[in-house]
Amino acid sequence: MSLRKVRETVALALGGRAGARLAAYLSDGVGRDALIRLIRALPDPLTGKVRVLGVDDFALRKGHHYGTVLIDIEGRRPVEVLPERSANALADWLTEHPGVEVVCRDRARYYADGADRGAGTATQVADRFHLWQNLGEAAERLVARLRPQWVPPAPEREKVVLPEGRLARRTRERHAAIHALMDKGMGHGQIVAELGLDPKTARKFMRAATADELIGTGPTGGRQTSLDGHAAYLIARFNEGCTSADRLHRELAERGLTVSERTVRRFIHRLRDNAKPTTRPPIPKVREVTRLILTHPDNRPEADRVLLKELRNRCRELDEACVLIARFASMLVNRRGQEELEHWTADAEASTLPELRGFANGLRKDWDAVMAGLTLHWNSGPVEGHVNRIKMVKRQMFSRAKLDLLRKRVLLAT
Repeated sequence: MSLRKVRETVALALGGRAGARLAAYLSDGVGRDALIRLIRALPDPLTGKVRVLGVDDFALRKGHHYGTVLIDIEGRRPVEVLPERSANALADWLTEHPGVEVVCRDRARYYADGADRGAGTATQVADRFHLWQNLGEAAERLVARLRPQWVPPAPEREKVVLPEGRLARRTRERHAAIHALMDKGMGHGQIVAELGLDPKTARKFMRAATADELIGTGPTGGRQTSLDGHAAYLIARFNEGCTSADRLHRELAERGLTVSERTVRRFIHRLRDNAKPTTRPPIPKVREVTRLILTHPDNRPEADRVLLKELRNRCRELDEACVLIARFASMLVNRRGQEELEHWTADAEASTLPELRGFANGLRKDWDAVMAGLTLHWNSGPVEGHVNRIKMVKRQMFSRAKLDLLRKRVLLAT
């Protein structure tokens, strides 16, 4: 192989900068600009006769400018890169290259029009992947609309009661311990010695029938505080939804109580700590439910099957959608469009689901191509592979190369 041929191969595979680095490693001091000039000087490959043509777009500048790549499906090789995504560009190419019998494309209207104008006798095939993608988009819109139907209502907030303080808890524990010893037959002296209490304290607990007799009714559970007599009001306002310590402090002042804001704030903090959070059961997200619907039943984990069954039982429309989508998936995988497409489309149009009715209406507008896609074995798989390769080549060139250089690398690198 000559040195020029080696350089051309390196340039087509790696581009200018990366190719120059490899050339330096191979002791060839060619620069990146020289490699790029070699690519541009290469002649275009012969197109030859293309019987089955694949068409798809790719981004030259995402969101702004798109081109079109044409693939020989039988030979699995690119035959042309067009500078725009339009019906005119495709029609002109097809007119200049007669003999195309099958055109594999996505659902874009401009490619359908271009194929009609440039190769009116060719069979257009709507790609099955794009049909399934379109159905998935309709299913996602449907799930988003139905989601409120299976959202459970938020649980009612439980009433907050004043939690007992440390002194109240200690009083209850001590009362229980003393009366347990009394039940064993111990007297006053023995209980004092056993628990290490003051005799007067032990006698007070022994006389009280319940611990509540020893616990005060104030907010601290025994000690006198400035909030005594107002704790019930604060608890009621807190249960009504007023949790602002500043606002409650002002309300207490209006009731004639002189108390520091810090005292009110500490009391409200105790109520917040005692309040149980009101949590509702987790709600499946739209994308999650859409994934469950579009996944083959044999590939769904048991938890997903249970969840989907529960949602279908809750929502009749979701159950109807699942049945229709499963039927379409079976028809698509087994390519039974000739036998089932008309029946399925009629059922979708008669359903109560506007999203699937819209999808069926779109099938009617592109009926012949959809029927061919669900019947013939041709598809746009090789086209998608080359689109991914174009993305890789663009990244190698930092997405700054002009279209002529990108076109040469796409057409000649194979």
